[in-house]
Amino acid sequence: MFDNLSDRLGTVFDRLRGRGALSEADVREAMREIRIALLEADVALPVVRRFIDAVTEKAVGQDVLRSVTPGQQVVKIVSDELTDMLGGEASEGLNLAAKPPVVIMMVGLQGSGKTTTTAKLGRLLKDKQGKKAMMASLDVNRPAAQEQLAVLGEQIGVATLPIVKGQQPVDIARRALESARLQNADVLLLDTAGRLHVDEALMAEMKAVASVSAPTEVLLVVDSLTGQDAVNVAQSFSGEVPLTGVILTRMDGDARGGAALSMRYVTGKPIKFAGTGEKLDAIEVFDPKRVAGRILGMGDVVSLVERAAETIKVEEAEALAKRMAKGQFDMNDLRTQLRQMQSMGGLGMLAGMLPGMKKAKAAMAASGMDDRILLHMDAIIGSMTPKERARPELLNAKRKKRVAAGSGTEVQDVNKLLKMHQEMGRAMKQIRKMGGLKGLGALFGGGGGGMGGAGGGTPPSLPGLGGGAMPPGLQDLIKNK
Repeated sequence: MFDNLSDRLGTVFDRLRGRGALSEADVREAMREIRIALLEADVALPVVRRFIDAVTEKAVGQDVLRSVTPGQQVVKIVSDELTDMLGGEASEGLNLAAKPPVVIMMVGLQGSGKTTTTAKLGRLLKDKQGKKAMMASLDVNRPAAQEQLAVLGEQIGVATLPIVKGQQPVDIARRALESARLQNADVLLLDTAGRLHVDEALMAEMKAVASVSAPTEVLLVVDSLTGQDAVNVAQSFSGEVPLTGVILTRMDGDARGGAALSMRYVTGKPIKFAGTGEKLDAIEVFDPKRVAGRILGMGDVVSLVERAAETIKVEEAEALAKRMAKGQFDMNDLRTQLRQMQSMGGLGMLAGMLPGMKKAKAAMAASGMDDRILLHMDAIIGSMTPKERARPELLNAKRKKRVAAGSGTEVQDVNKLLKMHQEMGRAMKQIRKMGGLKGLGALFGGGGGGMGGAGGGTPPSLPGLGGGAMPPGLQDLIKNK
């Protein structure tokens, strides 16, 4: 998401930073380019006008133009305004401050991802907040819609309302509310029906369901890939239904991203969550500052740390931390690191979240390289004997040929992996000189970060250096591919 916009803005900012002194004409020229970039990204015209006016007013001030780093100042202003456009502060998530069962009503067009998103929220409530959730499908129009939610409910361990054929949405809502009360559910999620487009019948149905269920939250689910159409849908719904927030789905898709940038302005409601993939755990609280950082190529290490904490086993991280503290790092350890990267979303996701890795990500795309490289590396390590994995220096030319043949790769691929391992070994020695993992954690602003205490307070689960970077040899491999 946002890749084209991010590239365009990056080019503008590189030019501003490279000039040193800036004139008002320079700033206004840059604003014209940013305006075109936003419009091409499908951002609504009123939103673009408001954004450009606000940035220009601040950026042409004497405090900026006469500063030591005017280019950086302009980037900071754009970043702040972008964050404000997206909603300012991070969403506080779901409002559950009501008498149980708290009703959350999901609305949106057909195909926007309501049913899957309902299940994602159910899982989030159960696993992250310890709430007893219940889900009910009110969609009697789409074939097998109710069955779909029932299957998802089984997968995540959240109860769903039994299906009664022929019952209408309002009656289903009443029955769901009564059932949730009887089962002492904390939260009731209502997955309403969609249409291919907004019509009077849909809105009347939404209003009738809302009147009998009295929802605390009415969340509009919008597909980010639909661009300007998503904005039109949001306007239609916000005028008819008392929305409390927006959920953007498919935020991991290859789209221009204008829907996300326009949604807050159009609805006046916060974007509460973003769907980031097909898996039922692929949903995150929407944080405007982090999203702005990704758009401007500043990375999002905080989200990376959070994802690491969720996906990596603390025991493994602690065991690795102890070995790293002693300067030990063999092929088994490298294999653990590579598998951690896969579980965190793969190379593309990591490159997108790490500052300074924008060019590496572009190089990956240009070369056609993808997460298969991680699988190839894993296969190479798997073709080694236990003794070779523990002592990679044993790999002479004959052994390398055997490993390459066993993993379906070339000898040069084996050599690249060994070089990467050597570089990481050198990094381990540097870590020891910097005061061990605890010192490295302080360098990255870690200090524990509420993520557990491997290695004396260092975030235990970041791949490579234990502090937010890819393995050093892998960075070179991506850049030089």
